[in-house]
Amino acid sequence: MCRSIKTLRPPYTESVTEEDVRAAALQYVRKISGFRAPAAHNAEAFDRAVETITRASEELLGALQVRGSR
Repeated sequence: MCRSIKTLRPPYTESVTEEDVRAAALQYVRKISGFRAPAAHNAEAFDRAVETITRASEELLGALQVRGSR
């Protein structure tokens, strides 16, 4: 588990920016690739993965329905 990735949905956080989602995507790609920063020949694939995961995460967060407290 990527411990530096925080939960980005209510009630854990009320305000999530695009920067927050991108930062989480970047941490995820760093973790699974094993690279903090990719070599030049891997930069395009690394950046593309970050963007794809950012979009998928925004889609997920937008679709989640969080139940209220009972």
